[in-house]
Amino acid sequence: MAQALDKEILTVSQLLKKPGLKIPAYQRPYKWTVSNVNQLFQDMDTHQHKTAYRFGTLVFHRDQADASIFNIVDGQQRTLTLVMVVWVIIQERWIGLQRQDLADQLDALEAPLKTFMVEQQFESKISQRNLHQNAMEIKRLVCRADFTEQHIDFLLNRCEVVTFTLKDISEAFQFFDSQNARGRDLAPHDLLKAYHLREFSDQEHALKAKTVASWENLQSDELAALFAEYLYRIRRWALGYSARYFGKQDVALFKGVNIDQVARYPYVEPLRIAHHYVDDYNSQYHRKIDGQFKPFPFHLDQMIINGRRFFEMTAYYQQQVKAVISAEHGSSNQFMGTELSEQAQQILKVLNSYSARHRPGDKYIRVMFDCALVFYWDKFGRAELSRAVEKLFIWAYSLRIKQQVMQLATMDNYVLEKNLFRRIKDATLPSEVLNLPLATLSDAENKNNRRKNNAAKDPLVKLFKAMNYYE
Repeated sequence: MAQALDKEILTVSQLLKKPGLKIPAYQRPYKWTVSNVNQLFQDMDTHQHKTAYRFGTLVFHRDQADASIFNIVDGQQRTLTLVMVVWVIIQERWIGLQRQDLADQLDALEAPLKTFMVEQQFESKISQRNLHQNAMEIKRLVCRADFTEQHIDFLLNRCEVVTFTLKDISEAFQFFDSQNARGRDLAPHDLLKAYHLREFSDQEHALKAKTVASWENLQSDELAALFAEYLYRIRRWALGYSARYFGKQDVALFKGVNIDQVARYPYVEPLRIAHHYVDDYNSQYHRKIDGQFKPFPFHLDQMIINGRRFFEMTAYYQQQVKAVISAEHGSSNQFMGTELSEQAQQILKVLNSYSARHRPGDKYIRVMFDCALVFYWDKFGRAELSRAVEKLFIWAYSLRIKQQVMQLATMDNYVLEKNLFRRIKDATLPSEVLNLPLATLSDAENKNNRRKNNAAKDPLVKLFKAMNYYE
């Protein structure tokens, strides 16, 4: 680290009496659930014989404008839960305590806890729901007869946290990032959040909370699916690389350039121009008159601009991918505002209804098809969309017909061997994708329907025959 950091080991009692604790606006919602609360109480019960028990690490950023404020960069979930536990103990158990030392200790904690809770704002409905549900669960647990004064003493005086305090916000996030990269169980998209938060320029500090809000409104599993199933695979396959599992070791794929810090290399200039032009266009007074708004022109395979644009990109593709997938599964003949041909409509209808579509192998094929369609739409929009659906279907489902056993590796190897994603990436016109020659299949190649009469009944084979790709 470039600067020294302050390290302390604090008991829970000392932590909660620490003045100036604050949850900054850019933090994610409070997502601990009732199961997390029960695990916390179970841990206390299991380890109460120990002289000390560590609850983990907290990272603070000491506000430069007000040195009395300690922003919680990492550890807000545990901190909020501990605040609630001790507050409920004060409310429900303080009057009946036999031990005067515990009563005095809780009495001393009441004021700082009240100050902390009053100063926090929880606008996220996710936070509000989880805080309420967890508070009720904590009340049930604290009021049980088997939650004794010994448990209270253990929580306050022998449960500890390790705290690290840094004065520079960028270094605080860098420390948080490095700690999680060393093996803590944090999702890859959370590591990306930490990285890109510290990539905000100094001039954009006020935009942090607003920019990250759309990210935090998404459920963690939605973000995980967006990156692992679509963004990661499309970007990797377009580069000609394997894309089986998205893990922590792959987050560099979503780290690009910092416009304010990178040298004026020629390749950066188009990004720099677009970045500043879009901001200038949207900030002009004319926009107050015409109500126009120009989004940044994102593309799935482009160089990523670190910081604010990364969060905007994530929100943009969450909407785009959701819209494309919803259109695929819709019953209308309209697809993203375009009327599809009868053949393209029939393809989507069969893909959404044929009986074997839920088999693991068929799901892998659908992943290929969906990713390819998302990538084509991102590159060419509505142009020749019906023909694209037809071509992508033949390309993807040829593997299903030819392969009896489908695994993740099978899908990945097929893409790399017959890389339609690379073709889309390199194409300048839709025709360069749509004119891709694809082989005609026959019964001899059909390993998925070994018996000829079964092949005749297969709805996928019927589509291939109707499109003259099966003889």
